[in-house]
Amino acid sequence: MTLRYLLRKLLYGLSVLWGVITLVFLLFNVLPDDPARLTMGQRSDLASIENVRKELNLDKPVMTRYFLYLNDISPLALHNRDSASRDKYHYHVLVSLGKDKALVLKQPYLGRSYQSKRPVWDVLSDALPGTILLAFTAMIVATVLGIGLGVLAALKKGTVWDTSAILASVAGISAPSFFAGLIIAYIFGYWLSGITGLSMVGSLWEYDTFGGRHLALRNLVLPAFTLGIRPLAIITQLTRSALLDVLSQDYIRTAYAKGLNKRQVVWRHALPNALNPVVTAISGWLAELLAGSFFVEFIFSWKGIGKLTVDSLDKFDFPVVMGAILITAAVFVIINMLTDLIYTWIDPRVKLR
Repeated sequence: MTLRYLLRKLLYGLSVLWGVITLVFLLFNVLPDDPARLTMGQRSDLASIENVRKELNLDKPVMTRYFLYLNDISPLALHNRDSASRDKYHYHVLVSLGKDKALVLKQPYLGRSYQSKRPVWDVLSDALPGTILLAFTAMIVATVLGIGLGVLAALKKGTVWDTSAILASVAGISAPSFFAGLIIAYIFGYWLSGITGLSMVGSLWEYDTFGGRHLALRNLVLPAFTLGIRPLAIITQLTRSALLDVLSQDYIRTAYAKGLNKRQVVWRHALPNALNPVVTAISGWLAELLAGSFFVEFIFSWKGIGKLTVDSLDKFDFPVVMGAILITAAVFVIINMLTDLIYTWIDPRVKLR
């Protein structure tokens, strides 16, 4: 693994993030509504609205606002030592550039929510753990069930078990998450709720009449299964295909000739060598799940980045929407970069070009 390869991956990731940042900024700046009026409300006086316009830099040209926006969200930024800058973020001075300016290391500043007036970073920090928990749970469910069903289908090739696994995986790949979520919520959260004990909506924490908070893991079951349906289907097919290919290799026949039983051959020799494409799929789908949980969170009212984004769109709380998109894009890029590095470490046959 060369330094040149790592730098190329880093530059690629940064270029993707820059593209997302630019698109988000342009989208926000072509909206017909006045952000200052959205912040203060329709009944605010003109003087208050004008003050907010100055605070949001809306009185400056678009290109100036763009560079100020880049400066705000970048962890490495040019800092003006005035009261406005000090109120925005905490920083560590790297290089002093004169009396009033310095190059600083800081937390990205995403603005303030129009609705709650809280920093967007704090709002997203409250919602992000829910999305991460949901995505990881969905990935664990998809991985365990997918590998198990794939092994079963490969070992029972040509039987009803194999056919059922193939048909189920095709249906899982084809079904949109929004449609699958509605069906699953209705059947298991409403129609059969008396049997399953599950509800259509709910978050990780529930509150009683006295304000006490209780952990409600049962509310995670339906959204995690819904979100994991598509990766479950793909992992099943990949495991089946890869295992069938490995089982036809000469060294597997040699293992049988040495007297090993079927369980030893499959679990010790065949399956470990069939998991490379599965590992790649798991890593890639984890990023997809983090970025694709919007509809699932909305359907099940699961408190996470997805539901927060949909609710913020409904309330025209654009700084929160912009921050959610940027955080999601950053997580997506980071996980995909780590996936490439992990895959080259797992499989030395992969050449870094």
